[in-house]
Amino acid sequence: MTPTPDPALEAAIAAVPGWEGRHIGITPITAGITNRNFLIEAGHEVFVLRLAGRDTELLGIDREAEWEAGRAAAAAGVGPEAYAFLPQYGCLVTRFVQGGHISEDDLQREEVLASVIGSVRAFHACPAIRSSFPVFRIVEDYHRLASDRGVATPAAYGEAHEAADRIEAAFAMAPMPPTTCHNDLLNANFLLEGDHVWIVDYEYAGMGDPFFDLGNLSVNNGLEADAQETALRQYFGRVEDVHRARLALMRIMSDFREAMWGVIQQAISALDVDYVEYAQTHLTRLLTNAGDERFEDWLSAAAAPVR
Repeated sequence: MTPTPDPALEAAIAAVPGWEGRHIGITPITAGITNRNFLIEAGHEVFVLRLAGRDTELLGIDREAEWEAGRAAAAAGVGPEAYAFLPQYGCLVTRFVQGGHISEDDLQREEVLASVIGSVRAFHACPAIRSSFPVFRIVEDYHRLASDRGVATPAAYGEAHEAADRIEAAFAMAPMPPTTCHNDLLNANFLLEGDHVWIVDYEYAGMGDPFFDLGNLSVNNGLEADAQETALRQYFGRVEDVHRARLALMRIMSDFREAMWGVIQQAISALDVDYVEYAQTHLTRLLTNAGDERFEDWLSAAAAPVR
């Protein structure tokens, strides 16, 4: 085994079924802002091993549910094989999949976006999983947990929460059936192999509103107006005002979730990440979008049923 001073990693590797007696090569993966990730060469096979970050259950992460979602995604052909789950070590192992990260510029291209949306839709079509993702409650939970741990509430929280209340009320007029959603469609979680897109990292997966995934994908990857329209057409087959409005409003909720995620991380994370700046960046964009002159029209249009 490659020498390492990391006893937690050593213990997890020693416990993975089928790796006994194999030559083990370890390469740290520097990407990631919650957990520690490693590329593992076990004999002639290649895997990704993830060690969970400290107190990540406070982020709403259910590791059993993540394992269930990962297996569902693998069965749907959009997630890597879920190889081993060792909860006692905070360890998840998936099969390594080939593929390159997708730049934001490439995501503006219709053919690339079509592959991404195709994989998102495939995961949304998976059977129901046990976890849920009630985004309007999640931002409140993050706020409460952060306050309980002495993290100062951002000054913009009240204004953001007021906007969220209005968005929730609009969606409640014609709620959509929940689907199996990923809820963390950051650029780092897509891998493009040929014309197929793999989606990785199912920590936050749960039953929820598909428009949250679409808004999360859109705002976190800088989709411009034309690309947003393209994404909606690829997902629904047509684009109506209700689609545009719900996407615009869930872009706001995505930033609210990211901002409050950054706030609670200030209390629990041991990683060297500037979570204060992370939270402020998302709050600033949230307030800009909530201040758009079309916001009232979005609320009105979003109250209609999605056909």
